[in-house]
Amino acid sequence: MMTNSGPWFDMYLKAREPVVLNFNAFMSFNPDPKSEYNDQLIRATNMVVSALRFMKTFRAGYLEPEVFHLNPEKSDTQIFKKIIRFVPSSLSWFGAYMVNAYPLDMSQYFRLFNSTRLPKLNRDELYTDEKAKHLLVLRNGNFYIFDVIDRDGNMLKPSEIQAHLKYILSDNSPAPAFPLGYLSSENRDTWALLRKNLLDNGNEEALQKVDSAVFCLSLDDFPIKDFVHWSHTMLHGDGANRWYDKSFNLIITKDGTAGINFEHSWGDGVAVLRFQNEVFNDSTKAPAINPQSQPASVDSSRAVQKLDFKLNDALKAGITKAKQKFDANVEALSLNVIQFHGGGKDLLKQKKVSPDAVAQLAFQMAFFRQYNQTVATYESCSTAAFKHGRTETIRPASIHTKKCSEAFVRELSKHSTEELQKLIVECSKYHGRLTKEAAMGQGFDRHLFGLRYLALSKGIALPDFYQDQAYARLNHNIISTSTLVSPAVQLGGFGPVVSDGFGLGYQVHGDWIGCNVSSYPTRNGKEFLQCIHKSLEDIFNVLKGEKISS
Repeated sequence: MMTNSGPWFDMYLKAREPVVLNFNAFMSFNPDPKSEYNDQLIRATNMVVSALRFMKTFRAGYLEPEVFHLNPEKSDTQIFKKIIRFVPSSLSWFGAYMVNAYPLDMSQYFRLFNSTRLPKLNRDELYTDEKAKHLLVLRNGNFYIFDVIDRDGNMLKPSEIQAHLKYILSDNSPAPAFPLGYLSSENRDTWALLRKNLLDNGNEEALQKVDSAVFCLSLDDFPIKDFVHWSHTMLHGDGANRWYDKSFNLIITKDGTAGINFEHSWGDGVAVLRFQNEVFNDSTKAPAINPQSQPASVDSSRAVQKLDFKLNDALKAGITKAKQKFDANVEALSLNVIQFHGGGKDLLKQKKVSPDAVAQLAFQMAFFRQYNQTVATYESCSTAAFKHGRTETIRPASIHTKKCSEAFVRELSKHSTEELQKLIVECSKYHGRLTKEAAMGQGFDRHLFGLRYLALSKGIALPDFYQDQAYARLNHNIISTSTLVSPAVQLGGFGPVVSDGFGLGYQVHGDWIGCNVSSYPTRNGKEFLQCIHKSLEDIFNVLKGEKISS
């Protein structure tokens, strides 16, 4: 089963908007269960070592593929894993197919390391240099590099990595007057021209070091105040201490709070989440150093190189302008977070409804309560069961969710609790069907996208269908949603995909539901979350057989 994902890469790489807020997403780690390990230096060292262990395991070909379970009762079990282990890899997909479990495509993973998105006029390029052995570290807007892999391909000793990171954390160089990081937040064509200027101005070697680094570690000099501050820090930060073009930035703040901001063209959440799960498990269960560990006595001033960039007036002006734009965009962005503690996955499964369907129904009901309408809604679904698969769209807004929302918001007095329960079950069944269709490549969005791409690439006039108002409205996704649940991840989020939209990251846990919403001034995200909370309360009460009031 193969998909042609070329056009999808194209869509991302041809987009000219800044990657920050528009495309890059974040997922942040849970704290280390052992609090003394949440020290910035300890955690940074342990996570870097675990990331390198993951990289080496992947490159050696020892990483087991992820498996997508359409019927987890049958396949996500020890016995299934044992049987599959004894089937030759060319046939193991067949064993998985028999019980509806599909090994997921891992072709995106090689772009996780030593990779960056290079700004070019009209279409960016993805660049990977697997031979590079150094880590890029950003602190206070300054760029540092040091080798983490030696000549023989072995990892540097953890105590040496610790020493070099300690050296960077205690370096009191002032922040640069013109922080280069802002350039990676610019419009892609603007950035492409500035980058050409940088290269012509004698910065080729320094930029090469940035682009080829194993990954970017961003060390922030402040602690996290609350969930909203946490989200802002991981989604965009201050612009000087990030390199948004890197395949990912591992961000660790003063109090050891950690997260990942990743560039979206090379890969999807599935690949990043697998990496985060492994790094979290390894760094918490088999940490390379402990709070008593002493850094190695090595000369870090020789091993660590601070990169210096030669800037002319045009570059200084370009950085100043990029900073102004970045600050204005961030200023316009609101992030809001809620946690609903009235129930979660456990109760919903007991009532035989899909947890994801209920969350999506609550979003529809909330928007209907707030704005009195139903709008184009997007939920991403991985198609990694296919070779080179990326994503398909689940369309959660349906006649079923509309009918159910109207009943709850407008016509409560007309319906008995049993009738309301039936409406919820109807939504759940339909959403389950949409999800299976999307995961198996039976959605319609990518199909239409592919046909449109073919027409354009063959120079055929675009069929009327694509010029219809309805098609434009369908693709102006006012509610854009994405979910992930993992013991490693505390929360995740992304910016709205349209200026009058909501970007909604959510997690349905055992006994609670978390939502993180981003919005610009035309929408009220705080009120939207209050409406989601009310919708969830109503849905859970109805499922428990209780009467609800409007």
